[in-house]
Amino acid sequence: MLEKKVREQIIALVNREVVPAVGCTEPMAVALCTAKAAENLGNRRPEKITARLSANILKNAMGVGIPGTGMIGLPIAIALGAMIGKSSYQLEVIKDLTPETLEAGKCYLQEQTIDIQLKKDITEKLYIEIVCEADGHTSTAIIAGGHTHFVYESVDSEIRLDQLNALHSEGEEEEIALNMRLVYDFAMTAPVDEMRFILKTQEYNLRAAKESIKGNYGHCLGKTMDRPLSHGIFGNTIFSNIISKTASACDARMGGAMIPVMSNSGSGNQGICATNPVAVFAQENENTEEETIRGLMLSHLTAIYIKQSLGKLSALCGCVVASIGSSCGITYLMGGDYSRICHTVQNMIANLTGMICDGAKPSCSLKICSGVSTAILSAMLSIEGKWVTSAEGIIDEDVDRSIHNLTSIGKDAMNATDDMVLEIMTHKNNC
Repeated sequence: MLEKKVREQIIALVNREVVPAVGCTEPMAVALCTAKAAENLGNRRPEKITARLSANILKNAMGVGIPGTGMIGLPIAIALGAMIGKSSYQLEVIKDLTPETLEAGKCYLQEQTIDIQLKKDITEKLYIEIVCEADGHTSTAIIAGGHTHFVYESVDSEIRLDQLNALHSEGEEEEIALNMRLVYDFAMTAPVDEMRFILKTQEYNLRAAKESIKGNYGHCLGKTMDRPLSHGIFGNTIFSNIISKTASACDARMGGAMIPVMSNSGSGNQGICATNPVAVFAQENENTEEETIRGLMLSHLTAIYIKQSLGKLSALCGCVVASIGSSCGITYLMGGDYSRICHTVQNMIANLTGMICDGAKPSCSLKICSGVSTAILSAMLSIEGKWVTSAEGIIDEDVDRSIHNLTSIGKDAMNATDDMVLEIMTHKNNC
């Protein structure tokens, strides 16, 4: 068993990265930043709001539904953040939304007081700067490096918080550096009561899948998988149930349902994808509660580990990361040991590397289905003693080097791809 101090560091890391969120985390982070700037004005109604955003924030917030509004995109998220948002709610910032406040938000939009801009000349991919003006006063709030990480606040000439210069140094020294062996050892040996909190992910994200069936969200991919025609094609199997319950939760989240999910590393879709495949497999396979807890922890912590080197936002689709996590969790629930889990990771990287992120949107459920399908296949191959070797592509004999090969491509080599994706998205006829 790992020493107590190491376990405590890992538990603290998971508790920071696995948190509740209502709606897509990028527009909710923008709403959160707006709420903070508005609160610092003494809750005066802003006469003008300027949002300066990094390209990745802009990309991920353009086409996604805002919970409870029936609307998409940043303007309504910013308006509601200013009018009813509470920064103390974090990524559930607009959970107090009512029909009356929604109408007020729509009226606010008609005043054309919101200006959304691309922030120039920054290297930080997760950057949100909100400037609110009212009654001759100006309030600025900046989030960077994490979806709830405020690094700057000012009102007029008074600076209340300034950590901009420390953005890339603070926090990183305190965060424990993970590797695959450490992830596995913690998930397998830590006392189960220390990890029981991870069951909240199952509670939230399976509930989101259940609630999704009550409406018609996004492309209804989860509901489609549950219909008789789909059962005739895919069967009513563990495989089809995993895909259905994972896609359903994503449908609801991307479609703007007011349903909270447990996120992972700042992404609700990653939280769903790291949770539901493992939780559904454990239920269908009749695994014990302890096995379910260890499988969920292995999945979520693997995703957190990969994101440590990939970064919060990248050109690489987050479902690739989360699906690697869920594949590890499923491999464990199938009876796989550390060696089999490493082989599963290699199978995943050999298949899904290069899947682009073209923003948060209803069709994310399709990509999640691709990732989850591959996760199940990779786990089964590994259990059967088959895996992609170092003779093939970017796979290395060492699992950690394989992971870093993946993240190097996603973080560095795909930057030009990211630029092109944003260029295409912002110059379509409907933009």
